[in-house]
Amino acid sequence: MFTLPAEVNPVALANPVAVYDALLSAAAEAIREVAAAPRHLGAEVGLLLVLHTWGQTLSYHPHVHGVATGGGLTPDGLWRSCRPGFFLPVRVLSRVFRGIFLTRMSEAFARGKLAGFDNAIAFAAWAGRLRAREWVVYSKPPFGGPEQVLKYLARYTHRVAIGNSRLVKLEGGRVTFGYKDYADAAKAKSMTLDGVEFLRRWVSHVLPRGFVKIRHCGLLANRHRAAKLSACRRLLWASGLVPVACVAEADGRPDPCPVCGAEGWLIGERFGPVGVGGAWCGLDSS
Repeated sequence: MFTLPAEVNPVALANPVAVYDALLSAAAEAIREVAAAPRHLGAEVGLLLVLHTWGQTLSYHPHVHGVATGGGLTPDGLWRSCRPGFFLPVRVLSRVFRGIFLTRMSEAFARGKLAGFDNAIAFAAWAGRLRAREWVVYSKPPFGGPEQVLKYLARYTHRVAIGNSRLVKLEGGRVTFGYKDYADAAKAKSMTLDGVEFLRRWVSHVLPRGFVKIRHCGLLANRHRAAKLSACRRLLWASGLVPVACVAEADGRPDPCPVCGAEGWLIGERFGPVGVGGAWCGLDSS
């Protein structure tokens, strides 16, 4: 997770497209740059990034949630896995992220696309204060399995800032809603706001028209995703990192794939003997 310092919030509210684009691109480039460095992973990873702008109390808090592959393709076309329980150094990521984001802001200011600064001196002072402090990047190992990862992502992709289930009551022009206080062991609490303040907070999370808040990068980039993921699957199966192989009988129509259930699945390359007439399944539905 990549978080912007609170000092960026007023600039983001005045320039949402410029700041949100810079946030998403800086997060993606930071991970790709650090992962590609030979002293870290030395490989191209896959990323799915989602912009998120709110906290539990509808406070304005722009940040990016991301899911990354636990390894990637090396320049010579091999698969390289991360060390167990470790992805990339977060301090290095935070500093690279900070540098790229501030560069994007400087470019936007130079093009006249960044409102809110009286002159170049004011912008330089703002950027200097941000450059002098540490930024927050948080990383943790995967949890549970694919289903849990999908549930995690679903909370951040197509939901709005607050759901109906958290609205408790509207009384006397004041709105009461529930929230989790993560600073107090995630205890369930409630907050009551004046209706106008509630709407002000909610509207601050409406994205600019046409803005794309979900980005696919690296191995998951749309332009070459199919080819690169196919290469990753072949390499992972060949190295034995995938514990279950799909096997089809050579005679007659193959049964549905025992792993994914697809009926028209394609038989890919054979990497080793898996029984008489058997072949590895590429998990690519025809």
